[in-house]
Amino acid sequence: MLLSIHHVAIIASDYAASKRFYTEVLGFELAAEHFRAERNSWKGDLTLGSIQIELFSFPDAPLRPSRPEAQGLRHLAFSVDDLNAVVAGIAARGIDVEPVRVDPYTGKRFTFFADPDGLPLELYEG
Repeated sequence: MLLSIHHVAIIASDYAASKRFYTEVLGFELAAEHFRAERNSWKGDLTLGSIQIELFSFPDAPLRPSRPEAQGLRHLAFSVDDLNAVVAGIAARGIDVEPVRVDPYTGKRFTFFADPDGLPLELYEG
C-alpha cells in the first residue's frame, strides 16, 4: 500500500542555477550532492521538511513541453500558510509570479511561478 510521495525528480538545464533557485529562493537544503562521471551528471538531494527533490543534470536533455500544456506531470504544488508573504518574497528576488486566483471548488487562494527551466510551480494557501 502506498504511504506517501517519496520524492520528485527534476532535470535541470543549468544545475547550478536550479540548485541556487531551490535552495536560496524556495528554502530547500542540500542534503547530499554527487557527480556521476559515467553520466557527466550531477545529482543533488534537496529537502524541505518532509519534501524531497532529486535535482539532476544530464547533458543535452530535451526541453520540457509546457505551453501549450502537454500530457504528463502538469506542475508541482507547495502548501503555504501565508500566500501574500511567500509571493512577496519570491517576487522580491525578481521572479515573475502570476496574479493570485481563487480555486472555485475549494475557495482557496493559489498562484503559479516557474523554476529556471520553466517548470510550473504552484503555491496553494491552506
